Amino acid sequence: MYSEISYTSDDGLRLYARDYPAASGAARLPVICIHGLTRNSADFEDVAPWIAAQGRRVIAVDVRGRGNSDYDPKPDRYTPMVYANDVVKLARDLGIERAVFIGTSMGGLITMTLAVRKSSLVAAAVLNDVGPALSERGLSRIRGYTGKGEAFTSWQQAADYIKGINDVAFPDNSAQEWERWARRAFREERDGRLALRYDPNIAVPIRANKLKATSLAAHFAFRRLARRRPTMLVRGGLSDLIEPEQAGAMRAAAPGMRYAEVPGVGHAPMLSEPAALEALRSFLDSVD
Repeated sequence: MYSEISYTSDDGLRLYARDYPAASGAARLPVICIHGLTRNSADFEDVAPWIAAQGRRVIAVDVRGRGNSDYDPKPDRYTPMVYANDVVKLARDLGIERAVFIGTSMGGLITMTLAVRKSSLVAAAVLNDVGPALSERGLSRIRGYTGKGEAFTSWQQAADYIKGINDVAFPDNSAQEWERWARRAFREERDGRLALRYDPNIAVPIRANKLKATSLAAHFAFRRLARRRPTMLVRGGLSDLIEPEQAGAMRAAAPGMRYAEVPGVGHAPMLSEPAALEALRSFLDSVD
């Protein structure tokens, strides 16, 4: 279903991505998917092949410190600008000059950063439950669990942990869905322990108060993105990170931006929900 890509960042880390080949047909712009703060490329295991079946190559990355990518020995480099540089390097290595970006949470911040760092690379963008201003309510929740370094001895314990920190956002998830999420989020170590698939040190910049609710730079990057190229905001109807206030401000700042709301879920939609798939299909059909 996908092949594995290994590439080297400009500062020497070995980084990973999944490469889903496009179905046969006329060549269309590829899609680059970027996950959220504590997630990884497996987040897109449902939506990536769905997009590829429509004739687009899909690259789903593991940013540094997550999934199968190297951990950074210098945690202060866990920042959107560094992540954006890594994506630019990947695109250059693959010969991709323009792509549609789908960014979930932190992945959306990276996409906004790319609109400033390498604007020619971003042909269009989907911001999944993220924007230039974030709700402090959601940020507080995320700060509360990031980087704790939890490890468990059974998949049931791992699933219970994932449910405990995400149940507010996915109140209708079944036990099977929580276990599937746990298997994306954890890896089995040689001693049998289940460890989270990210470097706990990604929390170092957060503890240094670098995860802010808003900034002038973020607003500039958003306007640079959403006013100059096709952009869509996907918001979880229960989201505590992009609440109606933030979503409304984004729509006022970029009147041409598309908007879709996924009912019954919070931060951040998996993008495999029917409402999300319908919005994605319409948006992607309008690009190219």
